[in-house]
Amino acid sequence: MKKAFAIAILFLITGQLLAQNKKENFKKMNTTEHYTFQLSDKVTRQKVSFKNRYGITLSGDLYLPKNVGNQKIAALAISGPFGAVKEQSSGLYANQMAERGFAVVAFDPSYTGESSGEPRNLASPEINTEDFSAAVDFLGIQKNVDRNKIGIIGICGFGGFALNATAVDKRIKAVATATMYDMTRVMSKGYNDSVTLEQRTKMLEQLGQQRWKDAENGTFAYGPEGNKALKGDEPQFLKEYYDYYRTERGFHKRSVNSGNSWTATTPLAFMNMPILTYIKEISPRPVLIIVGEKAHSRYFSETAYENAAEPKELLIIPNAVHTDLYDKVDIIPFAKIEVFFKENLK
Repeated sequence: MKKAFAIAILFLITGQLLAQNKKENFKKMNTTEHYTFQLSDKVTRQKVSFKNRYGITLSGDLYLPKNVGNQKIAALAISGPFGAVKEQSSGLYANQMAERGFAVVAFDPSYTGESSGEPRNLASPEINTEDFSAAVDFLGIQKNVDRNKIGIIGICGFGGFALNATAVDKRIKAVATATMYDMTRVMSKGYNDSVTLEQRTKMLEQLGQQRWKDAENGTFAYGPEGNKALKGDEPQFLKEYYDYYRTERGFHKRSVNSGNSWTATTPLAFMNMPILTYIKEISPRPVLIIVGEKAHSRYFSETAYENAAEPKELLIIPNAVHTDLYDKVDIIPFAKIEVFFKENLK
């Protein structure tokens, strides 16, 4: 348990997965336009950008049904997983939902991917929550979008941010999460809330010392580069992350989790800023929470469901693990997601 906890904390702080030795496998994917899925022949995709309240320019892809014409349709904003980019899971979800008749923007969060912000690869619960509202701003001024019919989808860590954004932004009419993480909970308390006060205090002391080093150097340190293959004794969920981010299945060179690193002090803002405090205030707008039966992260979704007010639904996908809901279109319940938003974005 202690070993698994140590590896988990290292993963969260650095955003690192152990790198694969056979780098030649990724050469053909090392292009700026690489997507980890095929664009539907029923959908168009165009690059877009928009600013959040902090002046950070967010980069996104706008997916539209080809037959949209001049009609105003319901729209969705999608981001996640935590440490991923729009060419990965969020784009796949956007492609699927546009095929089902929605206008959808999948976007890179602030400081990551093609979005602006310095230093690179920094995360913030407040700013990443704001990123969703900025995407709603963008959608609401598009000629093909009915601004009274906007919902959002958050994947993994951005599931938590999506719930937080919906609680405060009443323009969002419905929210769905897939394989959700509460990043503030896991960084401050560890997996299954296992961090002791002593461990938390030590971590905060180390982060404070890192701030001194960053100030002395005039630059921000990043987590260590992973340069070893998996040994085989890692926790199963890290092997599953590796199978997505570090293989042809989901690798993208801009993704933090595909071999880059978060800034070393990224956890600071997550340590005392619980993002789901006001989850009940999403009501009376509906919440759909989707999670795999065998996901190591399942307890985040169950807690969020328990704390949310009606109308709410918890959908548990049989036998699915956390990363199955990143890209396995035969497992992700897109038909259910389609019905949820069509019924609630009226």
